Amino acid sequence: MSKMAVIGGGEGILVFKAAGVDAYPAENEKAARDILRAVAKDYAVIFLSEELAEKLADFLKRFNESPYPAILAIPSGEGGGYGMEELKRASEKALGVDILFNNK
Repeated sequence: MSKMAVIGGGEGILVFKAAGVDAYPAENEKAARDILRAVAKDYAVIFLSEELAEKLADFLKRFNESPYPAILAIPSGEGGGYGMEELKRASEKALGVDILFNNK
């Protein structure tokens, strides 16, 4: 299983699609939740726009119990920094150090 997908709204997901990542448009959290339920077992990595990831934070916790899919919030110009904070947290968990901001 090495397939990747992106779920989000707007034109941001088109960049991923151009790179060969399966893209699923979702303009709201209900649509994103429904798509995640339907496709989670088919992908190793799922990128989720930070706006949707923040709204679905509690729902996404259930995916932490298994190694796949890895669901990563991706920062966007429209978000409030949630995506970057989640990437920082994930890198610290995996590596034991902050490689993004070099904070101690």
